[in-house]
Amino acid sequence: MGQEGIRLRPPRNSLDRRAVGWWRTQWLLVTAPPVVVLAVLGALIEPARTWLLLPAAALAAVGLACAALLPRWWYRVHRWEVTDEAVYVLTGFFLREWRIAPMSRIQTVDTVRGPLEQAYGLATVTVTTASSRGAIRLAGLDHETAAELAGRLTEITRATPGDAT
Repeated sequence: MGQEGIRLRPPRNSLDRRAVGWWRTQWLLVTAPPVVVLAVLGALIEPARTWLLLPAAALAAVGLACAALLPRWWYRVHRWEVTDEAVYVLTGFFLREWRIAPMSRIQTVDTVRGPLEQAYGLATVTVTTASSRGAIRLAGLDHETAAELAGRLTEITRATPGDAT
């Protein structure tokens, strides 16, 4: 089927709910080291204590707020779906990005499970296409869903004739 069968529409699937905890943990792991360094230096260097502890407190507050709010927000807006014709992905809130990868344009399908993803039982599927926009990433999927999806995409793309355009 050519691209005439592909239309822009909201994808049906949300990510796994555990992605919220995974994203929160990532925020906290990125925020914690600079906060700890500033706090330790503030405790050790008395003349600069205020100038080190204030940024540490501000960074900790922003990091905690982001860890509390952003992952829930992302969970609500990130969507994906795979049909026999294409892979649909919708991301972003303020800047919405709709990506559609026709099956005939898919080159590779990869599944990755980093240590943190493994701890949460999640995986990321990366669909590389012939597009100059780069690969489509489906992060925050249940690891079994990701493995099934990678297998399904491989079967569909194998059965789909290449795009002549």
